[in-house]
Amino acid sequence: MNLYARRRADFVRALGDAVAVIPAARHAVRSNDSEYEYRQNSDFYYLTGLKEPDAVLVIAPHREKERTVLFLRPRDRTAEIWNGKRVGVEGAVGDFGMETAYPIEELETRLPDLLLGSTTLHYGLGNDERLDRLVLDAVKAARHTVRRGGKAPLSFIEPGSLLHEMRLVKTPDEIAIMRRAAEASRAGHEAGMRATRPGMWEYELEAIMEYRYRMAGAQDIAYSSIVAGGANATVLHYNTNREQLQDGDLVLVDSGAEVDVYASDVTRTWPVNGRFSSEQRAIYDIVLRAQKAGIEHVRAGRAFNAYHDAAVRTITEGLVDVGLLKGSIDELIETNKFFEFYPHRTGHWIGLDVHDVGRYKDADDAYRALAPGMVMTVEPGIYVQQDLDVPERWKGIGVRIEDDVLCTSGDPDVLTAAIPKEIDEVEALVGKDALAAV
Repeated sequence: MNLYARRRADFVRALGDAVAVIPAARHAVRSNDSEYEYRQNSDFYYLTGLKEPDAVLVIAPHREKERTVLFLRPRDRTAEIWNGKRVGVEGAVGDFGMETAYPIEELETRLPDLLLGSTTLHYGLGNDERLDRLVLDAVKAARHTVRRGGKAPLSFIEPGSLLHEMRLVKTPDEIAIMRRAAEASRAGHEAGMRATRPGMWEYELEAIMEYRYRMAGAQDIAYSSIVAGGANATVLHYNTNREQLQDGDLVLVDSGAEVDVYASDVTRTWPVNGRFSSEQRAIYDIVLRAQKAGIEHVRAGRAFNAYHDAAVRTITEGLVDVGLLKGSIDELIETNKFFEFYPHRTGHWIGLDVHDVGRYKDADDAYRALAPGMVMTVEPGIYVQQDLDVPERWKGIGVRIEDDVLCTSGDPDVLTAAIPKEIDEVEALVGKDALAAV
């Protein structure tokens, strides 16, 4: 069986006697009759590998036949001349390993029968109003059919309760793809550092980096790039990217490549002129030490929250050392005084989605233990807002450093480790291409 067939088989076993309906993403309109570039629903892609819209996967483990059924667009010569080749019903079986496939137009008539024999339906209500109506009508029809005997769905369950836990632990195949995404991100970030110079625009830097991603094999960016010069770096999700980079400022770049639908998520911060000021260096050093402390806690058996706690303590200690906070370290942490400078968590799961699926806490509301195969970001930061009551020389400094880290049975494996972040190597790299062009 291929990768996707193995995943479907695992999902079939997890479902037991329940039925699952997993839809593809719909094409979204950008403006008038133009659509956004299509990106597949991650759950659907995880189980099928299909990148086409207008498709629905139905998994019915209790049936003797047609346990995995894919409804999708049929082949259409005219449509394919305009928009590219379709997999079609035959390709769904022959190339994608489905037991059965039908044209998507037959979903409405065939779904009630596929639901018979199970009392539980795994389907995510509330995401697609048209499909919700179709599924609810199919459930109603199935219930009517079994009034004199048999089973039909009586309850709905969000499919992520099973599927997202499967997605959380990455296989070697997935990790290999994520390493490729990390390598493409390295190419982009290094190109960005080398090209940076005072007077260039944030969008120029964005364009250089994203060009290098694609040259390195990425099919897309994993999310909208943040290129934040100067005080823009204190806006956590700034992505306007229209300001000019100034001599003496830092630029914070949060940007990652996507390869085969898997994301990377990387942040680096560097001086526009190639040299950190004393205040910038001090803040950067605190963040770098906090990140290293956090990465050290990405180990099997440790609580998910452990690496955040380690980063918070290091940042709080550093802020006290430079005089931006005053008081007892433990009290400052307990009262969240660090929050004025560090207002976010230290990381999240990453995989098919940049903020990937999977619970952070267990059923008892305690942070879950890390396990080999989990991949997460470690991304502490310090942001000195302009309105804080601190000396002027600190205001407007924003620093974040982020890597993608694989939990293993031994030491943490930093997938994005090749992207420069030590002060000396960053200063040596920034502006090299800009200087060569002079």
